[in-house]
Amino acid sequence: MKYFLKIVLYNPLYNLLIGLTLIIPGHSVGWAIIIITILIRLILLIPSSKSIHQQKKVQEIQPQLAKLKEEYKDDQKKLTQETLALYKKYQINPVGSCLPLLIQLPILIILYQVFIRGLSTASFHNLYSFIPQPESLNTNFFGLDLTKPDVWVLPILAGVSQFFQSWQLQPKNKNQSATNDPSAMMMKQMMYVFPVMTVLICRSLPSALPIYWVVSTLFSIVQQQSILSKKTKEITTNTVVETESNKQVTRKEESFKSKKGSTITIRKKTN
Repeated sequence: MKYFLKIVLYNPLYNLLIGLTLIIPGHSVGWAIIIITILIRLILLIPSSKSIHQQKKVQEIQPQLAKLKEEYKDDQKKLTQETLALYKKYQINPVGSCLPLLIQLPILIILYQVFIRGLSTASFHNLYSFIPQPESLNTNFFGLDLTKPDVWVLPILAGVSQFFQSWQLQPKNKNQSATNDPSAMMMKQMMYVFPVMTVLICRSLPSALPIYWVVSTLFSIVQQQSILSKKTKEITTNTVVETESNKQVTRKEESFKSKKGSTITIRKKTN
């Protein structure tokens, strides 16, 4: 398994990192990491978009889930059945929202190995034949040594971006939030816990990893905003269309009543 991961993930990522570093002016490892992060996120664009839709749907049905939990609090089997039925109704796959994270986790672990071992000349034997060995690698990025942990700037950036990403998916309408639902309350607590954990973890990692973390999270924020804005626009458009349709129906009803009244009046005059 270890050999398989090395051949399939470690070596390609390592060679991509070194190859990009060689063609970037100044041989900057930091910019190479940013490019690799964007490439990975572009590859995961479709599954991550589906995941965002799934997470948003889960947030939107929280009040309904809360009602089910209250209604079937003494019947766990029925609660499970009704919950699954609700997921099916809104086409929600509970596992689907975790898929991009499950895909990125091994990549993150491999990148950790690359940044820990691969930035020294001792790992150059892993280079493909068409990748020349670099004479030097610039691991300094805006004053930060990417091979060593940064205890303040990058961890805080990672934590803040993580918080904003979670907040972005929270229901903005108070009526949609189930304040009495334990699961909803737990999700809200996690919105604050995860950023703190992110800061603590990033403080102990080489600075290269928090850079990947921050760039990946910022990519997610932009992607989420694009999807949510599009969804809001669709809802607004549908509301306007529905309103105009209702107005037209009302006008037709009023016109019909007016014509009916005129007909009755004419008949009375004839008599």
